Amino acid sequence: MPVRFLLIFGAFLLSMLMWIDRACISAAKKDIALDLNFDDTQMGWVMGAFTLGYALLQVPGGKMADRFGPRIVMTVVCVLWSIFTMLTGVARAFYMMLATRFFFGVGEAAGYPTISRALVSWLPVQERGVTNSLIFSGGRLGAAIAMPGVVWLIAVAGGWQQAFFLLGAFGLIAAVAWYLLFRNTPETHFAVQESERTYILANRPQDSNNVGEPGAAYSTAQILGAPTMWMLMVQYVAHNFTFFFVVSWFFPYLQKEYSLTPVQTGQYAMMPLLCGVAGNWLSGITVDTLYRFGRWNLSRRLPAMIGFVLAAAGMIGCVNMTTPFYAVLAMCVAIFGSDMVLSPSWSTCLDIGGRSTGAVSGSMNMVGNLGSFCTALAFPYLVALSGNHKPFFYLAAGLNIVAIVMWCFIRADRPLIEKLESKSGD
Repeated sequence: MPVRFLLIFGAFLLSMLMWIDRACISAAKKDIALDLNFDDTQMGWVMGAFTLGYALLQVPGGKMADRFGPRIVMTVVCVLWSIFTMLTGVARAFYMMLATRFFFGVGEAAGYPTISRALVSWLPVQERGVTNSLIFSGGRLGAAIAMPGVVWLIAVAGGWQQAFFLLGAFGLIAAVAWYLLFRNTPETHFAVQESERTYILANRPQDSNNVGEPGAAYSTAQILGAPTMWMLMVQYVAHNFTFFFVVSWFFPYLQKEYSLTPVQTGQYAMMPLLCGVAGNWLSGITVDTLYRFGRWNLSRRLPAMIGFVLAAAGMIGCVNMTTPFYAVLAMCVAIFGSDMVLSPSWSTCLDIGGRSTGAVSGSMNMVGNLGSFCTALAFPYLVALSGNHKPFFYLAAGLNIVAIVMWCFIRADRPLIEKLESKSGD
């Protein structure tokens, strides 16, 4: 088996674990709130604290992966997020919980940018769409497992604190495995055969070849000054605003709105995430198929635009649902569509980023996760102000429509630096 396939499988497992550790706070929300006497707005801040720390460290984390390489950076990332997952079980006061979840977000921040930096060195261009969909579907599968799984783990382990201790321990094991088995490039990996090495090098852009080469990376100012970068960031805000709802407030919303048991809620709440897995797969296949037919830009634009149409329709559909079945069905449509956006978004970062892929993908994910932060707070506050859930769902649908417009202008076939040079010459 080609070693790059084992890399993809390892990244899939890391993606699963990252999202299990993120989503467990939603499944444990009721237990935490009762134990620590937190109300919904306080829990909104607890959930939002993660996304704020996660967003703020995206660009520095991505630049560290570009400079020092994915091997050491991902090892440190795994250790940090696992420690703060365990410390979540220790927190007893509101501000201690806020700080713990903030630094948990800081710990996970470099995760996906580091994986992207690994892929740009290891993968031919024609394999990027399916690979990104596989890795992100791992995250969705992890979040889906977390919904009923954490409820079960809390019962078996004897409390929500013990569940967080166990999850953190799994992450420490993953850190050791990554450090021992991964290398920054296929040229330096001990198990890569010459035929695979030759194939990768022949089908990989030349500016993807080295990690940490002096002068190879774009500056932060160049990245953030590019119009394509801003459009990628805006559309990713819309994606995250929609998706983060299903791993933060959807579980408690279903449980409270329809008077469900924790087990029933977990079974319902995992369904949209499983649909997200399917959306990831369909999108990844579409991305790579269209690329092979020579339609580079269309391969990124079409699945993303279809995804945002479905996401907007699903969020509007949630407005007037009166049964848990139809509420979950509408959310399944929304998350299926929203997750169709992932493969084209991250593939575009690989396309335009080159040796700065870590920083480019980190920039997109940084601003996008400010959308997650807004979701964590917007839902409880809008409900408190308006007395119902409708304004939140309409706002999410509107953001998805804006994202469709963004994709009309995003070009994946031009490196980011070319756009900057063209701009400076006008």
